[in-house]
Amino acid sequence: MSVLADRFGRVATDLRVSLTDRCNLRCTYCMPEEGLAWLPREEQLTDDEVVRLIRVAVERLGVTEVRFTGGEPLIRRGLVGIVRAVGQLLPRPRLSLTTNGIGLDKLAVPLRDAGLDRVNVSMDTLDPARFLSLTRRDRHADVLRGLRAAASAGLTPVKINTVLMRGVNDDEAPALLRFALESGYQLRFIEQMPLDAQHQWDRHIMVTADEILAALSGFDLRPDPVSRGTAPAETWLIPGHVDAAGEPARVGVIGSVTRPFCGDCDRTRLTADGQIRNCLFASEESDLRKLLRDDAPDEEIADAWQAAMRGKRAGHGIDDPSFLQPIRPMSAIGG
Repeated sequence: MSVLADRFGRVATDLRVSLTDRCNLRCTYCMPEEGLAWLPREEQLTDDEVVRLIRVAVERLGVTEVRFTGGEPLIRRGLVGIVRAVGQLLPRPRLSLTTNGIGLDKLAVPLRDAGLDRVNVSMDTLDPARFLSLTRRDRHADVLRGLRAAASAGLTPVKINTVLMRGVNDDEAPALLRFALESGYQLRFIEQMPLDAQHQWDRHIMVTADEILAALSGFDLRPDPVSRGTAPAETWLIPGHVDAAGEPARVGVIGSVTRPFCGDCDRTRLTADGQIRNCLFASEESDLRKLLRDDAPDEEIADAWQAAMRGKRAGHGIDDPSFLQPIRPMSAIGG
């Protein structure tokens, strides 16, 4: 089996698959209130095309973990079928999904039965009014129902992804962690990244990893003795607490900007329109959709994917004065 290696010795085994660029929320840090110009349907990969590319990645290129993202992946009509097909591949990859949680109450059991292993749910506030202001949709109760359904279905550990924004929700860090501990979820705070459609990200007002940890000082966090390996989150133990599995409770911080983990990155990304991105902040993409639709054999697709990964840069370059924010926003790239 070949691998997706780059020039710096990193090997990508974690595939992020965006199933759609569409979303049913309009989060202020992601897209404008009116939404974006969505991909035309004919440019989006079909269900069979998605499964074929994942099969190439798993069977020929050594991918061992597949995460489905969006936009919002739960609005992809073929989601359950895609998960089922990928779950039948050999060797079977670990399957996870990142979602805003809306509709998860209805899909948690079908997704589990199809082969999904676990979920991450994005939730930035415990306040329904603040949620409405942040997302421009009154769906906070739906997210909470989705979280409970995921835990009940055994899609564990259920992780919550939270972005803190200065003057918006940065006062909620302790309350969010208490909520996660009481509910048996794992909370991960994520530094806001320059991936908004409006290109209004400003490093000077971003809530940093150090500030997040300072806000959690009342929990007497202890460094996690377990190495994070290639995982993006640095984790800390929370004395006096255990998680739903009876293990020591942890909280994670993903400091993508101030504590980059590029040197250990093991990810490759497939967009909803069949483009390979070797980095979340890449300025170039490699087209696999054209190869698919030109009836290229699996070997040729695998070769093109390997070539795309060889061009991966050493780091995301956010600190470089020449850094340019990707043209595509996060909703079109996939998380």
